Amino acid sequence: MNAPTSTPAFNPGSIVRARDREWVVLPESKGSDLYLRALGSGDDDRVRLLAELEQIEQALFPSPDPADAREGSQQSGQLLRDSMLLKLRAGAGPFRAIGNLAFEPRAYQLVPLLMALRQEVVRLLIADDVGIGKTIEAGLILRELIDRGEVKGFTVLCPPHLCEQWQEELSEKFHLQPVIVSRHTAARLERGLLQSESLFQHYPYTIVSLDYIKSNRRRDEFLISCPDFVIVDEAHTCAQGNAQGRHQRYALLKGLAAKASRNMLLLTATPHSGDEQAFRNLLGLLDPEFATLAKLDDARNPIRKRLALHMVQRRRQDIAEWRDNTQFPDRETGETAYRMQGDWMALFQDVVDYARELVDRAEQLDQLQQRLHWWAALALLRCISSSPAAAVRTLQNRIDRSVQPGANTAQAIETLDELGNRTILDSSDESQDDLEPSAQIEDIPLLQQLISRAESLQGPKADPKLKQLIATLKPMLEAGYRPVVFCRYIPTAHYLAEYLGKAFKAYNVECVTGELHPSEREDRVEALSDREGSPILVATDCLSEGINLQEYFDAIIHYDLAWNPTRHEQREGRVDRFGQRTPVVKALMLYGDNNPVDGAVLKVIIRKAEAIRKALGVSVPMPEDENRVTQAIMQTVLLTRGMDSGMSQMGLGLEFGDSLEDLEHQVDVSWDSAREKAKRNRTIFAQQAIHPDEVLPEWQRMQEVLGNQNDVQRFITQALAALRAPLQPHQQHFRMSWSELPHAIRERLESHGIRRLDHLGFDLPLPRDVVYIHRSHPLVTVLADELAERALESEDLPASERPARRAGAITTNQVQQRVILALLRLRTNLVVEREGNRREMLAEEAVTVVMEGNQPPRQLATQEAVELFNLAPSQNTLPDVRERAVRQALERLQEQQTVLDNIARDHGQQLLQDHRRVRDSERDGRGTFQVNPQLPADILGVYVLMPEVAF
Repeated sequence: MNAPTSTPAFNPGSIVRARDREWVVLPESKGSDLYLRALGSGDDDRVRLLAELEQIEQALFPSPDPADAREGSQQSGQLLRDSMLLKLRAGAGPFRAIGNLAFEPRAYQLVPLLMALRQEVVRLLIADDVGIGKTIEAGLILRELIDRGEVKGFTVLCPPHLCEQWQEELSEKFHLQPVIVSRHTAARLERGLLQSESLFQHYPYTIVSLDYIKSNRRRDEFLISCPDFVIVDEAHTCAQGNAQGRHQRYALLKGLAAKASRNMLLLTATPHSGDEQAFRNLLGLLDPEFATLAKLDDARNPIRKRLALHMVQRRRQDIAEWRDNTQFPDRETGETAYRMQGDWMALFQDVVDYARELVDRAEQLDQLQQRLHWWAALALLRCISSSPAAAVRTLQNRIDRSVQPGANTAQAIETLDELGNRTILDSSDESQDDLEPSAQIEDIPLLQQLISRAESLQGPKADPKLKQLIATLKPMLEAGYRPVVFCRYIPTAHYLAEYLGKAFKAYNVECVTGELHPSEREDRVEALSDREGSPILVATDCLSEGINLQEYFDAIIHYDLAWNPTRHEQREGRVDRFGQRTPVVKALMLYGDNNPVDGAVLKVIIRKAEAIRKALGVSVPMPEDENRVTQAIMQTVLLTRGMDSGMSQMGLGLEFGDSLEDLEHQVDVSWDSAREKAKRNRTIFAQQAIHPDEVLPEWQRMQEVLGNQNDVQRFITQALAALRAPLQPHQQHFRMSWSELPHAIRERLESHGIRRLDHLGFDLPLPRDVVYIHRSHPLVTVLADELAERALESEDLPASERPARRAGAITTNQVQQRVILALLRLRTNLVVEREGNRREMLAEEAVTVVMEGNQPPRQLATQEAVELFNLAPSQNTLPDVRERAVRQALERLQEQQTVLDNIARDHGQQLLQDHRRVRDSERDGRGTFQVNPQLPADILGVYVLMPEVAF
């Protein structure tokens, strides 16, 4: 019943009545400006009211109606308990953010979060291996600090092709809505801003393209208005190096890091690529002292010890000690070869001869012309090894159109080199450009002849590489694999899609290239997964970073060898990562066994990198200057007259010897050095500051408060059965009766993007077409919200539509004395004062207490409560007897109000301990925590177990 007061306080967590409903006052409220959430509803049922304009009065949460027990049992109370446990988003416990996530994090992913919470200003380098979940780990830190009131705005700095992925991840998984700032969006976002207003002041949550913001003009403005929380993805590309782009990125980050109070997370899977200075620059962004370490492996150095608190670096095998259900797939790698012969072999040799001629012809020309000829030769080598379609396009396009009229020689060479690095070499510093490079320098009849011959050799009958791909795909598809075929250039991708569509008519073949906007690429991938039949995806390297493909695909074929092993790893990492359902993923390289280009790349680069990856468990970037090594390899392929040829005079500085064997030997030495450095650094910087035995108790505490997987399975099973849409066991999972679900629930699920659920399961691993149901899945959220709302707000509904009830009573031979179960909701106002800022937060928790005979109430552990709630009645109990039993139980609970209040206070103290344990602000003087339990505790439900009476 309502109990209005004459002087309402409207404290966060208190209950008020307005507009004929009860509401919870939220922490955002200030004075009479009230933010309210409907009592018993989800977080989306919120309003903002002004007390001066509304009739608002303080109220108590109404007690259960004893009449509800006439048809209710304690098992309907179990449904209400689980509904409340699983629907609470502002849960108690050590972390504020976990209840607000739309996914289930793993315990090992909490390590960076705990490390960050122990720092006054967060400066952290997260260098976990590809596929472990660096984005999730960064998002956990960000969301936690936002929910704690310590972060008001943030910026994610990332390469342009990752902007959409970050926006999607933060929106879908963390319920954050950032805007993308890039050269395509900045002008639109700036429209309507005040003249003195910065874009970053108006939009507190942003994702910013590094390539857009790194210029000197934009950088200076950004340094002034940048928020105090910054995430830098692919941070290794920002360490100072030879490229101009790296200089600008490093200058940007160094300027951001200069503000000591700015929180920064640096993310990279390759923090140390063999360049000691670049690695020290990266560490210096965390703290300038870290860049001064003379010996990184000196564990006794106090600076080195402190660095361990700011860096986490783990391999997949390091995750095994966490003893959770995280599973990564095994990766089976292999090679498959084709042999060039006949007309195709003749064409290939003629193109290589022409490429050599281009280089030789440049001997007497100026430096610019020499560079033009060099890049034209490399373009021919790259594209003739890719496909006839790519060869045709590169022969048709003039390379000198990229040189701006009037540019001086140095500028023209820089432009050419930048274009060549992006379109021909697979530099890890550059975003991938899948447009075919240009090779034509002058118009000669030979070019037209080569183009005509290449056009005539398209299709599996004339193209041995395509023929071998089709032969390789057949057994892979028959085994049930879903492959992604990666190629380098757009013409090759369209060429493959056309002929694979003809060869595999029963399959869905799709092509995704850089011609599409990133959002269109993702839409096309998702649409492919929705079609009937197995998919085959043909893609350029526009998908090697950006879109995670593990939900849809489980095999990779490298149709075109990457000229950089990092690119190979990025391709394979799209499917070989956390969340992959298939136990084994396949990765196959296709190459020409008599193609000198493929042979040199395989021998000097790819096979060595793969051997190191298998030995260390992680990939190691190419040693030395990767572009320099790759150009040296191609020089040996083209070399015709030793080091006195024109190529040696092109200013490349490629002094690797005069044969492929010399080059291989020298690169081997560098590979060995890189392997040892990587091995040593992995040992040095593997996470030592926080161990599983520190994190797992915090994880278990969160599951106690918010519900674990056992709670999820029990609730879903019982709720669907109560709604007359029971689960049916099927193999190792369950079938769901979607059509039997109430229309209102189906509508709510559809609003979450779920149009149908047929197969589901609760334990990983599961087959690909079976949905994994965890606490944050919309099915759990919707059912918990719906059942709790019906129980708490809709007492006029028929009993059949209220499977969860607030009161119940049974007679059972499983108890010897009367047992009263009470389901309580505890609301605690947590006040955090930190560096002069006051933040109020609301924590909610559902707990079960028991009174046995004349004993005072005590709290029940989860399993004990479940056992009591699930006792079966042993004889019928009259409705009047049930109602009377609940009425008497309510009277007993009123008599024990002091004990119930003490339980609420104890939980408040537990909450205080939890928060202090993970972020002890009081200890270092940064702030204080206070907890104020909202009393009396809400009595959500009362259930009575009566012993049998002997006659």
